[in-house]
Amino acid sequence: MASPFVEIEVDDRVVKVTNPERVYFPKLGLTKLDLVDYYLAVGPGIVNALFERPCMLHRFPKGLTGEPGEKVHQKRLPAGAPDWVETVQLFFPRWKRTADELCVTELGAVVWAVQMSTVEFHPWNSRREDTEKPDEWRIDLDPGPDCPWETVQRVAGVVHEVLDDVGAVGYPKTSGGKGLHVYVRIPPAHGFQEVRRAALAFAREVERRAPQDVTTAWWRKDRDPAQLFVDYNQNTRDHTIAAAYSVRGVPEARVSTPVTWDEVPDVHPGDFTVRTVPARFERIGDLHHDIDEHVFDIAPILEWAERDEKAGQEIPPEPES
Repeated sequence: MASPFVEIEVDDRVVKVTNPERVYFPKLGLTKLDLVDYYLAVGPGIVNALFERPCMLHRFPKGLTGEPGEKVHQKRLPAGAPDWVETVQLFFPRWKRTADELCVTELGAVVWAVQMSTVEFHPWNSRREDTEKPDEWRIDLDPGPDCPWETVQRVAGVVHEVLDDVGAVGYPKTSGGKGLHVYVRIPPAHGFQEVRRAALAFAREVERRAPQDVTTAWWRKDRDPAQLFVDYNQNTRDHTIAAAYSVRGVPEARVSTPVTWDEVPDVHPGDFTVRTVPARFERIGDLHHDIDEHVFDIAPILEWAERDEKAGQEIPPEPES
């Protein structure tokens, strides 16, 4: 028998969604169609977050089953894409081959990816015009296993303070997990190594200001589990994190959600789910809508990097991509 389906109109596209009643989040009873409806509700936000960026897909072909291998990390565009779904070709040195990754330019492509069982969208921090030159510096506040959310909030305040000191505008969002991300738009003038080098120098400055809370130790074994790691490695080539407005593959269907700096002291990651974010989005819109209007030249941060290196602080090796 043919699979049941519905047809979803998205702007001037029609996307066929098969098995719309398949349950993806058993704890909440959320279906594939519920996931489609969520992404339609935050359409301008998710498109803004993904626009023209190579995008890795986290697919759950059978939903969140709790079984090993339930999640598929997919770089290459799934087969069967309509001809209007756009891609960008990337080279992966580790495997010595290329892959055509999804490159979202319209909401229909997001809905089609959900039809292909995508739950999470993980874009690069560069765009297809020059995939080797990032235009987004990502500050990832990654708490250790014994690090409470209150520490994340406190360190976020320090991050905001340091960004203000250098004249950079940071755009915070919850990770959808235990942490917080802050994005800063930068000119696409440096390669990944230089952006990571600047991110490390910034992380070290945050560590200097909050030494009890923060670590920049590269090796996990050297980190205090009660501290927060400012993960500069998220600026390494082909390292991606969940986009703003991306659902996360966790039982509560949390969403990585933009917040204001004023909200940071009062929010909790669990506040933002597939069920709560659409109403918030309808009320306040996309808090990252103007990020492209606030571009920061990382030259001052690279000066910090040079200062630290002259003082004997080494650049840790890059993780494999």
